[in-house]
Amino acid sequence: MRVIAWLVEGTWPACVDAVRAHAPDDAEVVLLHVSGADVPGVAHGAFAGLFGRAHPRGHRDEGWGSDPGDRVEALGGTSAAALLDTAAERLGRPCAREERSGRVEREVVAAAEGAGLLVLARDGDRSRLGPKSLGPAVRFAVDHAPCPVLLVWPEPAPGLATIPPPPPHRP
Repeated sequence: MRVIAWLVEGTWPACVDAVRAHAPDDAEVVLLHVSGADVPGVAHGAFAGLFGRAHPRGHRDEGWGSDPGDRVEALGGTSAAALLDTAAERLGRPCAREERSGRVEREVVAAAEGAGLLVLARDGDRSRLGPKSLGPAVRFAVDHAPCPVLLVWPEPAPGLATIPPPPPHRP
């Protein structure tokens, strides 16, 4: 069985702990991190908008000639690698590490193709039970995953008293 654990900054420890608790010992574990292509793209676009496509000689001489989008991409890759290394250490068993970039929710679903289990964490409003505890990317992955999904709370789940009341038209 192949188990994919989607790791996101802030919620990844819960996913790693869930793999430790629920994945069979002989499972192939893949720690997955997906970087959205939008952040470096915004930096590239802002730079192009401010300085145009050509780099006037004066800008380069004043230190303005390097596109900050390139630096954002490099920092994101370093950050993802560090997160995957820390997660692998916490997991404490052999695993593969996979980094992807693109539309996050679609990359997660694509990575889960052929897997026996996808582990992911709630990323929305975690102060109460209910559908708002899932952000858009997690909701997409849950709805479109081509395999079983284990959805975990990154911290202890709120109590049952936090369930929203039924709509007024229901008894």
